[in-house]
Amino acid sequence: MRFTQYYLDCLSQASYLIADDTTGQAVIVDPRRDVAEYLSDAKEHGLTIVGIINTHFHADFLSGHLELARETGAWIGYGSVARPEFQFRALEDRERISLGDVTLQIMATPGHTPESISVLVHEHADDEVAYGVLTGDALFIGDVGRPDLLASVGVTAEELGRMLYDSVQHKLMRLPDDVRVFPAHGAGSACGKNLSTEKQSTIGEQRRLNYACQPMSEDAFLEVVTGGQPTAPAYFVYNATLNKAERSVRDTDAAIPVLTDEQVDEALADGALLVDARDQQEFAAGHLKGAISIPSDGRLAETVGTVLEPSQRFVIMAPEEEVQEVATRFARIGFDHVLGHVADPEGYLLGREKQVERSSRLTAAQVEEACESEQVQLIDIRNIGELEAGTIPGARHLPLAELRDRMAELDPERPVVLYCAGGWRSSVGASVLRAAGFTDVSDVLGGYNAWALTHALAS
Repeated sequence: MRFTQYYLDCLSQASYLIADDTTGQAVIVDPRRDVAEYLSDAKEHGLTIVGIINTHFHADFLSGHLELARETGAWIGYGSVARPEFQFRALEDRERISLGDVTLQIMATPGHTPESISVLVHEHADDEVAYGVLTGDALFIGDVGRPDLLASVGVTAEELGRMLYDSVQHKLMRLPDDVRVFPAHGAGSACGKNLSTEKQSTIGEQRRLNYACQPMSEDAFLEVVTGGQPTAPAYFVYNATLNKAERSVRDTDAAIPVLTDEQVDEALADGALLVDARDQQEFAAGHLKGAISIPSDGRLAETVGTVLEPSQRFVIMAPEEEVQEVATRFARIGFDHVLGHVADPEGYLLGREKQVERSSRLTAAQVEEACESEQVQLIDIRNIGELEAGTIPGARHLPLAELRDRMAELDPERPVVLYCAGGWRSSVGASVLRAAGFTDVSDVLGGYNAWALTHALAS
């Protein structure tokens, strides 16, 4: 058997290739949209991709099932209750799929979504204990999938939570301890609140260590699983809808064009938005007024979907060697209106000095001084679960995922100071406010962690 896990740090997303080396038949599970790596690996090892399985309609990224199907002719499988707009193979609970001796078995594990499935992988068809189980978003390492994401589209969070309780407690936890667990996401994903940095585990380890896998009543499970969930990024509904649709297919060799300075000016004048993916310190030292800072060294795709609209048109500013990767990250969440990129960021900015501004970034000590004024609006943009570590006195909580929709609650005429855990998200949030017309915006260098360390050393 050939078993490969592909992991994207920027989305905390895992996909899988499972193949029978004897027959050469392979299945890809939960593919991302840029599918060239799967095709390359299949070619290298003499494999034929015969099937594509999505464990559910993903909300945090655009699945590559249509791209893979176009390239390979493979069937597309979903849980039998799924109703996509395209032709698919309805996978029934307990159905077995033979790739040769390697055999996959479908488990209906609804709860994160109604159609969610898990996939048991048997290295040999007659093995009593499966090699592993691909749990999608039903079971993570250290957590379970959140049941509240579909509450606004016809299924309540409570209904899904009760489904999830049954899937986790009565199905997955009844598997043998030695079965390996391979989830669809890891730490950082907004699909849960307590995901581990580990990429795999076992049923036995999760039975012992996962808070949601401990014996408990259905009501207790609902309470502990739904409490403290981070605000879902705005693009989740957009992606879940696209993943059901017969949408446009992305070319495997897609690339965005380089734009002349004049073409950049024309695009921006016509309403396009400049997304500056340079390092946050470079952005702070000088950037085009109205640009949004989303550095490429962090969770760029998720952040793009959090603070921007998919209908917007974009021009990218980034180091030349990173431009195409940045555009690919946009495409991974279906933000396809990238017009091109700035050929020479430094030269472009030097030629437009009157349109360039600097960012205000405060040290932990400077925050103390700034907040002595009652006029300052101190905003904590971390997720709710992060507040347990503590907060800066006087701060108001407004998560980055809610900033765009709730900025009317802030006074644009008064100074605003933003902070997150380490300074990355606050730099993004500050740029969003400046682009919206806020005139006095600062963020905290090093975020809450720097402030807490400063206070610990002083005490």
